[in-house]
Amino acid sequence: MMNRFASDRRRFIALLGAGAVMPLASACSAKPAAKGTFPIMKSETEWRRLLGAERFHILREEGTERPFTSPLNKEKRKGVFVCAADGTPLFASSTKYDSGTGWPSFWKPLPKVVGSTIDRSLGMTRTEVHCNQCGGHLGHVFDDGPAPTGLRYCINGLSLKFQPA
Repeated sequence: MMNRFASDRRRFIALLGAGAVMPLASACSAKPAAKGTFPIMKSETEWRRLLGAERFHILREEGTERPFTSPLNKEKRKGVFVCAADGTPLFASSTKYDSGTGWPSFWKPLPKVVGSTIDRSLGMTRTEVHCNQCGGHLGHVFDDGPAPTGLRYCINGLSLKFQPA
């Protein structure tokens, strides 16, 4: 069930258009990835070298890729979606669905692999999700998803890699 706010948000994001990563008009703030200590820690220089500019912006600075640009939107094979920074399995392909938002969407992560924080950027309150192993920003979770959870994990495709079964 989609509320009016979710519908308006989707229209707004669709108006942003296609392209690469949103640098300044990001749907997320450009602050560092989840704070704290994680099992996998690297320096900013190491993350930049490992991830490249676009993935670094999303995973370490909480950026957002433009909607409808990720090849993972069309990924339909059986397998698992892993963190692009550290390879942690995050989402089973069986939980992926087309939300119409332009980002890969899932109704449930694998057990104990994502954490969450409150994101108050853009004048709204959202729940950000991050990888529990490296703290990398993945996207956000909303309560307008399908059964059985009613949740929509709206995830940046660049924060993921797909491993076929």
